[in-house]
Amino acid sequence: MFKKLMNSYYFGKAGKSDLTPEDLPETRWQLFLETFRTHFSMLFRLNLMYVVVWIPALIVLFMGLSAGVNQLMLVDIGDGTSIQTQMAQEERLEAEASGNTETAVQQAQPVLTMAEVSNNLRSVLLFSLLLMVPFITITGPATSGICYITRNWSRDEHAFMWSDFKDAVKANWKQSIVISFITSLLPLLVYLSWTFYGGLIAEGQAFMVVPQMLVVLVGVIWAISVTYMHPLIVSYELKLRDVIRNGLLMGVARLPFSIGIRLLHMVPTAIAAVMFVFWNPPYGMLFFFLWYVLFGFACSRFITASYTNAVFDRFINSRIEGAVVNRGLREQDPDEDDEDDEETES
Repeated sequence: MFKKLMNSYYFGKAGKSDLTPEDLPETRWQLFLETFRTHFSMLFRLNLMYVVVWIPALIVLFMGLSAGVNQLMLVDIGDGTSIQTQMAQEERLEAEASGNTETAVQQAQPVLTMAEVSNNLRSVLLFSLLLMVPFITITGPATSGICYITRNWSRDEHAFMWSDFKDAVKANWKQSIVISFITSLLPLLVYLSWTFYGGLIAEGQAFMVVPQMLVVLVGVIWAISVTYMHPLIVSYELKLRDVIRNGLLMGVARLPFSIGIRLLHMVPTAIAAVMFVFWNPPYGMLFFFLWYVLFGFACSRFITASYTNAVFDRFINSRIEGAVVNRGLREQDPDEDDEDDEETES
């Protein structure tokens, strides 16, 4: 009974769409704006449910960023001191000026060369990428669940938040966990390959720049193609190799749009990076984590679903006999088409 009450609170009656046939939008952009406005508050709830599986990865990311910032504060700034040393000296002088004799004597902070800091940062990055492999892998099943919900919402179809999420996870967890494992492993492999070939290039083997760039290209192609893979898993009954193949084909065939949708998802990260570098590092990190904890994951998935629905209608559903296309969009009235043709002729 409690489950039914919660579903009724979140979504109302099952099977009831948010738009009447007369109010259905005519374009994809109108459909996105209407469905996004309608489900805006629900996306917060969905995000809070989905972010649970991302907590370990976010913790690793936070620890890696903190360790990197600490290393940068120890680098020699040119006069034999570091930023951290100067901050410690300023705090000591302020304490002495205020007459606070109980302030503990601070130990001398180490000052590192740029080469030492660079080596430490590489170690931090490698360790973080290693930890990310299992923690991103476990997000795969939940990703299939949120993809199913946002797919339905983005084409103005009904979906129960918890029950449909759970059913989608149960039906697609095997394929989605493999996709997430590959997604989590590729950054580590790209980094190791880049470092390996970079060392060979530094030793004078300039032709190694070719495999180095090829490895990066593979990572980029996967990054833009995985946009289509989870929506394919929840929308069609395909084998894993067909999911990967179709995702790669769409990623390359729709290259400008694939890159554009990926860059769009990176806008909040770019804003956080600008805040971190040019304004206040703690505020930049706070903005980044609050965005993804409260809204970011669900928002990105909703945008992705709206985009992939259009791509699937054009390249897949239109070639399947009996498949429904343009869900959520108003169907053209033949009488209206005839009137438009007559007006055009006149």
